Amino acid sequence: MTNRPHYYHAEDLAKFGEISQFQAALAEKFFAYYGEVFQDGALSAREKSLIALAVAHAVQCPYCIDAYSTDAFSKGWSEAQMMEAVHVAAAIRGGASLVHGVQMMNKVKEISM
Repeated sequence: MTNRPHYYHAEDLAKFGEISQFQAALAEKFFAYYGEVFQDGALSAREKSLIALAVAHAVQCPYCIDAYSTDAFSKGWSEAQMMEAVHVAAAIRGGASLVHGVQMMNKVKEISM
């Protein structure tokens, strides 16, 4: 039994590279891909940082939120821009839940006939 009162610990983010201990070949491929994704391309590394911040909130990854809050801020995004990106993520996440309401409506119509 561990003495850790919750699952997420900020210090674990720094250990991300250690995932290679259990599967080095796949970790190496992932980190190479990950690094390439965040390079300048059709989108700048700066733009990708803001996108990553929004996605981090949509997938609710506390490690990603910490990492991309820091990264986006260091790349010059303002607090207002970062919060607006979070609201975009929230709107998409909420809309995704609501649009599945159509599935419920279809099912209720089917079973009520």
